[in-house]
Amino acid sequence: MFWLWWDGIRQDTSAETRARRARWLIQTLLELGPVFIKVGQSLSTRVDLLPPEYLTALSALQDSVPPFSTREAVATIEQELGRSLKEVFAEFVEVPLAAASLGQVHRARLHTGEAVVVKVQRPGLRALFDLDSRAVNKLIRVLRKRFDWARKLDLLGIYDEFFTILYQEIDYSIEGKNADRFRENFRDYPQIATPKVFWECSTTKVLTLEYLPGIKVDDVAALRANGLSPRAVNDLGIRSYLKQFLVDGFFHADPHPGNLAVRSDGTLIFYDYGMMAEIPALDKEQMVQTFFAILKKDANEVVDRFVAMGLLVPSSDMSPVKRIVQFVLDRFTEKPFDVKAFVEVKDEVYLLFEKQPFRLPAKMTYLLKSMSTLVGIALILDPQYNFKAAAQPFVKTLALATGNTGAIAEFARQAKDFLVYKFRQPSATEVILRRLEERLERGELLIQVQSLESERTLKRIEMAVLCVLYGCLAGLGAIAGVLLVALSFSRPGFGLWAVVCGIGTVLSLLKLSQSVLVLSLRTQIDRLVSK
Repeated sequence: MFWLWWDGIRQDTSAETRARRARWLIQTLLELGPVFIKVGQSLSTRVDLLPPEYLTALSALQDSVPPFSTREAVATIEQELGRSLKEVFAEFVEVPLAAASLGQVHRARLHTGEAVVVKVQRPGLRALFDLDSRAVNKLIRVLRKRFDWARKLDLLGIYDEFFTILYQEIDYSIEGKNADRFRENFRDYPQIATPKVFWECSTTKVLTLEYLPGIKVDDVAALRANGLSPRAVNDLGIRSYLKQFLVDGFFHADPHPGNLAVRSDGTLIFYDYGMMAEIPALDKEQMVQTFFAILKKDANEVVDRFVAMGLLVPSSDMSPVKRIVQFVLDRFTEKPFDVKAFVEVKDEVYLLFEKQPFRLPAKMTYLLKSMSTLVGIALILDPQYNFKAAAQPFVKTLALATGNTGAIAEFARQAKDFLVYKFRQPSATEVILRRLEERLERGELLIQVQSLESERTLKRIEMAVLCVLYGCLAGLGAIAGVLLVALSFSRPGFGLWAVVCGIGTVLSLLKLSQSVLVLSLRTQIDRLVSK
């Protein structure tokens, strides 16, 4: 991210430079180990955040992480299962089918004839996790001491949530139970496939699963070559996650393209059930209400639900947030996301940037991570995807279902209410008049005689003046410090003042760095929304 920002400042955005930076990034992530490879996998689908050169490089982390030796893999299998390899498997392919951050997969065949894959854990993972977790914990504590933004975020809660699930990932017995639970949840959905677990050949470090081959979900050319519609695949993926989020409350938290594949008949296959997360019943109820508020484009309800879930800090004036939310609902529930469209509400964007009302509760970390990855995949499969259109078949199916109980019954009730709302939906003119009336009542519809562009220019000038001021102070402090150090050799009393000048210089440099960063961010936002 630093190099993207730095290259943007230098206006060096050539493909060659980006490719070089991307190669360096991949090598660095591989050297840093499993935790950082996971981060790279999550970023590999973000076509809305990263240039193509970075995405191409990061996609290699999905299924092309360097393997460890087959000798180590076989030794782990035999030690864990307490039997020789030939006693367990009739056939075993020594060349790994795929290697990932936490282990690698070998094809095999059981003596009973079933084709399987054997997932073997990398040696020494727990020691690496212990080292990474301590380093990240110390970094977070330093950030919380030094920076206000770090104190506002629930970084320690996010850290606990992240590493709790990562440690669960290195217990393959938990992954096997997750796979069984996921398969049970989708038992009545033949378009979703989950590999069967062979428990007699599985332990905490070895997991034997049914072999389910498929086309990688983001390989658009291969999907089309097999007569499959990328848009249909995308819609199926969205509906499957709506069920996971809103009905089951149990979801696959690592949906990068290496963990999703498509059969020739269009069935969507999920792999790797190590990173799964649960949504508590209360939060799931809030999410259901938020989902239908989004479909109804009700910004007031969406904001209320965000506050209830801890995603927004309530304030005396929520109108800028509501305007942004309404803008997003009007523009992007039926059209692809486009950051350039925010030029229409860039003043509200500035207010949000300054007030920072959004929060990331630890319990929402994996939910938002999954949604972020899914958005990236959706943009690859269908650049014109329509969330509302993809969601409506799912809503209708549940609304028409009978015999539902518990959470599904509540969801079905809300689905029926939404269908009634759609039938009675007011005309576009009525909606506009109602919103004008609401804005008048809230006092948001004002006649402003001012130049907003001039205000932004003045703010940038103010930040530039501060940069010059802090730069001058740092320079004067450095010069004074050098002179006082020279004088301290003949007059010892000046040594203390030299130290004071040195501290002042360091503080001025820190403030200068902060001001330069804020100024550059403002400039980048202006460029982004003005394009």
